[in-house]
This record gives sequence, C-alpha cells and structure tokens, in this order.
Amino acid sequence: MRPTALDWSIDNCTIARGMEILGERWTFVVLRDIFAGIRRFDDMRERTGISRQVLANRLAMLVEHGVLRREPYREPGARVRHEYRLTEKGLDLYPLLVALSEWGNRYLADPEGPPVAMVHRDCGGEVSPVMRCSHGHDALKPREVASAPGPGARRRPS
Repeated sequence: MRPTALDWSIDNCTIARGMEILGERWTFVVLRDIFAGIRRFDDMRERTGISRQVLANRLAMLVEHGVLRREPYREPGARVRHEYRLTEKGLDLYPLLVALSEWGNRYLADPEGPPVAMVHRDCGGEVSPVMRCSHGHDALKPREVASAPGPGARRRPS
C-alpha cells in the first residue's frame, strides 16, 4: 500500500526549516546552558569548551532568528558587553529540550544515571513532555498520532 504522505510536497516543511536553525550540535548545548541561567559569552565558553568562533556564530544565528536577544551589561570599570536572553520564540523550545533530555537520559546516560533532572520548581517532581490533542486527550503514544495535510500543505505535482 502506498503511503498517502507521498502525495504531499515537503518543499515547505517546517521540520526541515526548524532544523536549519537548530540542527547543529552546539546549538542545543548553547540553549541548554541559557535555559540553565548561563547567559554570558565567557561563562558559556568556560562551561562548554566551544571554540570562540563557533560559539559566536551560534549565538549570532540564534539572535538573527529571534530565539535569543542581546542585553547590554557593564561590570564596574569595564566596557559594555552583552548577555543572551531567551525570547518567547526561544522559551517555546523548552519542551523540545526536555524531550531531548528525557530521550538521552533513557538511552544514553551513564550506568549511575542521568547527570541532570528536569524538575518542577514548586514540588520537585520530575517533568516530562506529554503529547496531547486539541480535543483534550492526554499522554498520546506515537502510534496514536498520524501526519495529516495542514492548511499550508501542497499537493505534489503528478
């Protein structure tokens, strides 16, 4: 049986567009640290070991795409520098980061366990991503979800 997905163009695929921005390894490392409260270039460099040029490129790209914004600050007696803050677009990536962390913790953690847990600030309970549909069904499994043409779908030419 021929999959119906073959009838639809992927020229305007938002997953591919998202991966153009997020698909490089260091991008998620930078986002991980910014979500953890590390916002200054030198602190990120020290924590991650990313080369200056790669880090500068990743930060510039995330600013260019509106995921981060630069905020000026000045230490006493020093020149103005910038720290990086998440925009609303950047904050919306958090469930993706949590999902990636959960997957890594399940399949890639050291034998003693994962190095970081995502926890609810109020109660300390571990956080996990949950798929839910617009009709209120929670905790959907991957096999309960199907791809369907969206409003921007384009039929492939025959």
